[in-house]
Amino acid sequence: MDGSAELEAAERVVMRWDSASAADEPMLFDGARAEAERFLRAVDDLRRLAPPSPAAVGSPRRLSSGSSVSAGGGGAATAVQVAMARLEDEFRHVLSSRALDLEIEALADLGGSLSISSDRSNSASSAELQVVDEDDSVSSLVGRRSSYRSLPSIREIDLLPDDAVSDLRAIASRMAAAGYGRECAQVYASVRKPAVDASLRRLGVERLSIGDVQRLEWKALEAKIRRWIRAARAAVRGVFASERRLCFLIFHDLPISNITVAAAAAAAPATHDTPFAEAVKGAALQLFGFAEAISIGRRSPEKLFKIIDLHDALSDLLPDVSDIFAASKVAESIYVQATEIRSRLADAVRGILSEFENAVLRDPPKTAVPGGTVHPLTRYVMNYSSLISDYKVTLSELIVSRPSANARLAAEGNELAPSLAELDLPEPDNQTPLAAHIIWIIVVLEHNLEGKASLYRDTALSHLFLMNNVYYIVHKVKDSPDLWNLIGDDYLKRLTGKFTMAATNYQRTAWLKILNCLRDEGLHVSGGFSSGISKSALRERFRSFNAAFEEAHRVQSGWCVPDTQLREELRISISEKLVPAYRSFLGRFRHHIENGKHPELYIKYSAEDLEIAVNDFFEGVPPSPHIRRRSHS
Repeated sequence: MDGSAELEAAERVVMRWDSASAADEPMLFDGARAEAERFLRAVDDLRRLAPPSPAAVGSPRRLSSGSSVSAGGGGAATAVQVAMARLEDEFRHVLSSRALDLEIEALADLGGSLSISSDRSNSASSAELQVVDEDDSVSSLVGRRSSYRSLPSIREIDLLPDDAVSDLRAIASRMAAAGYGRECAQVYASVRKPAVDASLRRLGVERLSIGDVQRLEWKALEAKIRRWIRAARAAVRGVFASERRLCFLIFHDLPISNITVAAAAAAAPATHDTPFAEAVKGAALQLFGFAEAISIGRRSPEKLFKIIDLHDALSDLLPDVSDIFAASKVAESIYVQATEIRSRLADAVRGILSEFENAVLRDPPKTAVPGGTVHPLTRYVMNYSSLISDYKVTLSELIVSRPSANARLAAEGNELAPSLAELDLPEPDNQTPLAAHIIWIIVVLEHNLEGKASLYRDTALSHLFLMNNVYYIVHKVKDSPDLWNLIGDDYLKRLTGKFTMAATNYQRTAWLKILNCLRDEGLHVSGGFSSGISKSALRERFRSFNAAFEEAHRVQSGWCVPDTQLREELRISISEKLVPAYRSFLGRFRHHIENGKHPELYIKYSAEDLEIAVNDFFEGVPPSPHIRRRSHS
């Protein structure tokens, strides 16, 4: 058969499948493979045998339904346009009708397990979710090229069966060769974009504006951040990576014209990534828009750790985002946006830490906590500091400057400013900026507590308050190896010394007056015809001791030492000073009282009664009306 006859035969095959006149015909690639292959050969023959036509070759226009012609009457150029119209319809049909129905639960499991060090998830159904390795071949027609690469963290899902991908590649190559690559790419994007959007919706990615995100209550936002991290891993490493792979298999090395006017104006190079970018760009911008809204939102201390989680998740994903998007000029803006968001999240972390320090600094004295117990601020600050130490890997990278006391003292009206201005902060040679910030936070807390201690009218209670709070600080540091490592032994010793001083000051202030009642001074008389013990002075001494101890029992039983071990140790320390002193005093002078009238009015308690009574101290509840006694003997 000569060339003219071959061309006519090819035209007849093509024109029989004119989309305008063969609307009721089945789709070529749904039927017998022989008919589809015959059509493709006819298209190849048209391209090989037909003379170039300026009106058709390279033109993005399709033949409209009103200008189609029958076989033999319109020439090769018309046949080429009819062929392109049919191939466009076939491409759309194969791409939409033969897509695999993915189980979103399996995709979500993929997102939950994916990390750079994680193993491939085995939970997916092989019938509905196929995960392929980089060395797999889709078919002999569309094998991978050496230029295609994928990071180990990426798990690519087969979005269509291999034979469907082969058909799409066959169609796309003919359309691109005929100058209809733009139409083919547009069809690809129009079909795959809704599919990508649907996948993200099923993963839980909501369409929220920046304003929507910033209006949410923090508890609701915390839950959304957790879901976003899980969804983002699945979206980037599963959905977007799989879309890129599908696009590569279909369009790699094909001459595709720019899709958008904007891209053409920017002279963006035509690549196989162009249809991929058009399919996923909207979904990617929506996905990362949530993280952007968090990064520019109001900064407050409770947000720190979730923002660090978000920062770490995005940092973990950035190599994958780079691998998927940065290689394409059309899609690299998505990678640029992700890196900028991570940078803003890092700024937010630094800003929130500074805000937390200032919040501790500015916390007003207000009213004293009942019983001198651990102040809520102390618990909050130390629990917060422990969490900071849990995030020390990230924070050590983000916190690169030491705290500036002058900057913090700029807070107007701060009553602690004069004393803080003269602080001597420990700065060992190997101290990191993060460690310096944590120490600064605790130093500020200590000074704030000193201001709160001054609210107590009872000096002994103010010392007990400081003792309780510094003890809590010391043990929170000791209970967290990471926090202890950041704080260092030297500063911990300073804190321990401060606790010991507060405990000593409490005992001295609370018990010196009572113990002084048990001294011999002032009881002896001399001169004249007699010398010895003044019974009136002795009776007064017993009355003073009883009154002072009963008042201490009444008051200090309502004071609170919340730590069980500290409470017991303090009681033992008091008993070790009080009980032997009372027993000795009683032994030396009781016979002087018992030989007189109404001794029970003066010797009201035995040494054992005092020991029992001390066990009521620091429970934080009012005592019984009368001190429990064993005996009067």
